[in-house]
Amino acid sequence: MTTTEERPTTAGTERGFPPGFVWGTATASYQVEGAVAEDGRTPSIWDTFSHTPGRVAGGDTGDVADDHYHRFREDIAIMKQLGMASYRFSVAWPRITPQVDAEGLGPVNEAGLAFYSTLVDELLAAGIEPAVTLYHWDLPQALEDAGGWTSRRTAERFAEYAEVVAGALGDRVRTFITLNEPWCSAYLGYASGVHAPGRTEPAAALAAVHHLNLAHGLGAAAVRRAAPGARVALTLNLAWVRTEGSRRADADAVRRVDGLQNRVFLDPVLRGRYPADVLLDTASVTDWSFVREGDLALIHQPLDVLGVNYYSPTVVQAWDGSSPRAENDGHGASTHSPWVAAGDVEFPELPGEKTAMGWSVDPRGLTELLLRLHREHPGLELLVTENGAAYDDEVVDGRVHDVERTRYLRDHLAAVLDAVAAGAPVTGYYLWSFLDNFEWGYGFSKRFGVVHVDYATQVRTVKDSARWYAAVVRRNAVPTAAG
Repeated sequence: MTTTEERPTTAGTERGFPPGFVWGTATASYQVEGAVAEDGRTPSIWDTFSHTPGRVAGGDTGDVADDHYHRFREDIAIMKQLGMASYRFSVAWPRITPQVDAEGLGPVNEAGLAFYSTLVDELLAAGIEPAVTLYHWDLPQALEDAGGWTSRRTAERFAEYAEVVAGALGDRVRTFITLNEPWCSAYLGYASGVHAPGRTEPAAALAAVHHLNLAHGLGAAAVRRAAPGARVALTLNLAWVRTEGSRRADADAVRRVDGLQNRVFLDPVLRGRYPADVLLDTASVTDWSFVREGDLALIHQPLDVLGVNYYSPTVVQAWDGSSPRAENDGHGASTHSPWVAAGDVEFPELPGEKTAMGWSVDPRGLTELLLRLHREHPGLELLVTENGAAYDDEVVDGRVHDVERTRYLRDHLAAVLDAVAAGAPVTGYYLWSFLDNFEWGYGFSKRFGVVHVDYATQVRTVKDSARWYAAVVRRNAVPTAAG
């Protein structure tokens, strides 16, 4: 392990964040933990998916990943050296109720709870606040076998599981995030098939949208029952949707994609209704009869914090129906689209800087999203729960000189400050990701971490971007130059 003793200098002017701004970093259970068959854990949909030939680049799996399950104390020590105030991690549902099925949770696995309880205690001892995500995509395989997120019973079981976790950790955890990026779970898991469980059924994807929304509502109520003093949050990967076209059809493409990615989650959670235009747009796929009377009231629970994940802009235009359809939406290659009932919308290739994921870099989108939320939902506390970039990092003489990532972080932190200066109540920022890790369908081929992981040896190497971020955290300010 390398240390953070070397500190960068902050040259030139800098811009300060509000007092008390929370600086953190984040991971997800299946991406980092490993130990997939230890202490009673049973398979999740990602275990099944990653072990299916052809699903994940390089045949990679999360069987070992970063071995965070055994090395979390070493990782917490690095976080402490970097000055992190908070660590956002997710709980692996199959560790907590490994015998769950559609009819009930089954017995609670005390060994699974003990791992997360110890993790929380170690974080607090290091002066780092835990922020717990209850669902970051590792659905127990037994629930998928019974229908997965197309079934409301999955939402009901999620609420019961959430109450167990909040009851065990709520005396020490201040913030519980119900779901991470339900858009990905629904559309990438059930429409395009590039994420687990790998289904390609548009109607099922829309049923999953609703049952994930229902899971949030039921889960929020469950957390409040079990941990009345905790804050309830939801993390969405909202899109800054725009077009460079001038036709009326291009503007309509923006509306439709905004509905599928943003408003179909924001509106039921924050307004208690589904957008009428989304229901109409998708009427050829489903009649939405899976929405039962009373569901929207259950979904529309008071929200203490909204988490925003942002990486890249979403640029659309109307497809002319004859030329090759551009599909540069950044969500993986598939012959099936995640954009249900939007086959006449295309996603053009953009010029300019891109990350190793092929994602365009445009920090303006983060400012615009935060300001939109501030305008449409004034008074709602906002957290940036994920932001970061993958680059092709290499360790050279014990160092990782990731200049591009540092520049990306500087520009996006400046974008957060632009939103704060305009009145948006943004109270914290979680850098994605703390460690290089299993990047879902891309396996270990993409590195998002500010700490490099040699997967063969599990050696951690703090990257230059982490040192830079540590200086930002220490000064509560971002320099105007990234050097």
